[in-house]
Amino acid sequence: MAKTLTYKIIEKHLADGLLEKGKPVGIKIDQTLTQDATGTTAFLLFESMGIGRVRAKTAVSYIDHNMSQFGPENHNDHLYLQSIAAKSGVYFSRPGNGICHQVHLERFGRPGATLLGSDSHTPTGGGIGMLAIGAGGLDVAVAMGGGAFYLTCPKVIGVKLVGKLKPWVASKDIILKLLSILTTKGNVGSVIEYFGAGVETLAVPQRATVTNMGAELGVTTSIFPSDKQTKKFLTAQGRGKNFTAMAADKNCGLASAKPGEACGYDRVIEIDLSNLEPLAACSPSPDNIKTIKSLAGTKVSQVIIGSCTNSSLADLMMVAKVLKGRTIHPAVEFAVAPGSRQVLNMLADNGALADITGAGARILENACGPCIGQGFSPADGTVSVRTFNRNFAGRTGTKNDNVFLASPEVAVIAALKGEIVEPSRSGIKYPKIKLPMKFLIDDNMIQKPLPPKKAKAVKILRGPTIVVPEAATKLPDNLVGRVLLKCGDKITTDHIMPAGQFLKYRSNVPEYSKYVFNCFNTPDNPTFAQRALELKKKGTAGIIVAAESYGQGSSREHAALCPMYLGVRMIIAKSIERIHKANLINFAVLPVEFENPRDYERVRPYDELEVENLNDAIKSAEVLTVIDITNGFKFRCCLSLSARDRAILRAGGLLNYTKVAK
Repeated sequence: MAKTLTYKIIEKHLADGLLEKGKPVGIKIDQTLTQDATGTTAFLLFESMGIGRVRAKTAVSYIDHNMSQFGPENHNDHLYLQSIAAKSGVYFSRPGNGICHQVHLERFGRPGATLLGSDSHTPTGGGIGMLAIGAGGLDVAVAMGGGAFYLTCPKVIGVKLVGKLKPWVASKDIILKLLSILTTKGNVGSVIEYFGAGVETLAVPQRATVTNMGAELGVTTSIFPSDKQTKKFLTAQGRGKNFTAMAADKNCGLASAKPGEACGYDRVIEIDLSNLEPLAACSPSPDNIKTIKSLAGTKVSQVIIGSCTNSSLADLMMVAKVLKGRTIHPAVEFAVAPGSRQVLNMLADNGALADITGAGARILENACGPCIGQGFSPADGTVSVRTFNRNFAGRTGTKNDNVFLASPEVAVIAALKGEIVEPSRSGIKYPKIKLPMKFLIDDNMIQKPLPPKKAKAVKILRGPTIVVPEAATKLPDNLVGRVLLKCGDKITTDHIMPAGQFLKYRSNVPEYSKYVFNCFNTPDNPTFAQRALELKKKGTAGIIVAAESYGQGSSREHAALCPMYLGVRMIIAKSIERIHKANLINFAVLPVEFENPRDYERVRPYDELEVENLNDAIKSAEVLTVIDITNGFKFRCCLSLSARDRAILRAGGLLNYTKVAK
């Protein structure tokens, strides 16, 4: 039977379950990735497991998020992560070495391997043929300890690429086009797999852009085959020995309708690269896609090129060539953030960095920076063009921001012209870029794992701002709670737990919890946190009601952990996104979905709700009945849970479940 590449890798790593679509499976994890915004909590949870040293083949801890150090919090986290990495047998990428996804692609990623990362853009690794999946920190901690990662055996959407990109059309336009087709919701439990003759025309950095922003589709991951382009990239990185050719079977077509036959594509979408045109995602969602042609003439005040989506050497060499001998428009603030120290050093060595700064660019740190709201917020009422992957409302740190997500090609022309212009009509010739056969290799900013004997002597540094997270507790048999918040569609993890200026509190849950749903707080009323804690003191659970795609966006487990700390025990929504749902289960917050979506309209804020015999329902029921005590009616909710999910919830969260299993 012909197999997709996705199923070949899953089959090779299968640890539990059957290779059958829609069924839960556990897979062995070869590599793990954490970053400092999620990593501190992940390692605190890893320590609480009592395992000692990591058991995954390769584990890497990156510092790339909390780089602005206003107060001691961020540096305290860095020192903790550096010392726990040395103690636990983990590679440590020091501050300044680069963004985790870019560096992992350069120095660690391997075709055919599985990678689990505590960052939602971990699928970047799919650009070199990895099955790379984003997850919450607790799931990653379990994988570091040698445990399997559990997921739904996915549907596979095949995206057939034909033709070749025209000048000024970028790989960013491929994923923007796909977002216009699939949107950001309705794709849970799927993997995007690219194939076709057009794949051969795309270099690894281009592929990584596509798989990186594939996270916005809400899919489990995205993957390209490993081929000549992959070998070329790995050889340039001095890692040619890591190359393995991998692809779907040539005769792999649509999946069979027979139960259990899960090896073909469930759907095939064809994209002709030759017919693509430059696109942009407009505020407030990555799937609000418009053509650059339709946006032409829009005045621009800020342009930023960088992030884990578009900060490769290839991207920035193109930018440098376009900028050479030219000056940024006087109405535009322009910044460039290289993805890694390797990229920055190579730009400096070949003179391209001087061309970029000579045009008036500000060079930002090799870090996530403005993409996660860490500085460079735009002015009120202005347009910011960014080569990033998300433009959720307020993510920049400016309320009512207006952010266009676009390719570096579109962004650099906007920076020069002061407005959005079709690059092919800019009067500038598209530059030819020739990348070196060998990249600059310097790993002295990566701390290698210490051998066990030396590691024993390492003292773990715990600053006073690092607080061990409160453990989850078992759900009550009879749950009585109040609706603390009723919200609409597409509530992101940014809405739930803001980043930006609050990100430094992530290693202190009691402090960070003060800002849960900060975007909905008003000066004249008690905050969500105050209302939740008041209920918690009375022994009443907090309940959140939401519409479609609740919890989309990043993997930040604090969007489950902090509400749990405040006493939230149940989420009722029309639909809940994959990573967030897993995080809720891990922290014993019950995620359920309305059986009848119209019941969403009936439930009101502050209604008192009750669920009787809750643990019995979690054990085996497909639906549970919720009583709206305030309004005197009942409604039913679906328990879309695997047997393992049910066991975790009944144990009081994944940490308790893991301890019992051990």
